[in-house]
Amino acid sequence: QVQLVESGGGLVQAGGSLRLSCAASGSIFSRNTMGWYRQAPGKQRELVAGITSGGSTNYADSVKGRFTISRDSAKNTVYLQMNSLKSEDTDVYYCNLALFVYSGTYGTYMRNDYWGQGTQVTVSS
Repeated sequence: QVQLVESGGGLVQAGGSLRLSCAASGSIFSRNTMGWYRQAPGKQRELVAGITSGGSTNYADSVKGRFTISRDSAKNTVYLQMNSLKSEDTDVYYCNLALFVYSGTYGTYMRNDYWGQGTQVTVSS
């Protein structure tokens, strides 16, 4: 059983900063990625930033240069440092853990996704 516990959301003025944290517990395999998604009401959940177990990162174009994702693999924790926040960054942010398990049946790695409960980030203009 995998659990993700998020913290760090809140209300901040435009131009300010917030840091989100997400701690994972349970059976976490070494081949994994962790990331942050966000979702506004009535919209699809979108990737904000992701980081692999090897440390490779990717970002949505809208946050490049402002957000930084990092992880502490020993603690199974991922962080999202958000700087220069804009009103359009207001959303519910969800932590994601994707575990890749090899399937002998299919001869490839199968992905299993786990999600945190979500944390609200509100940026006032």
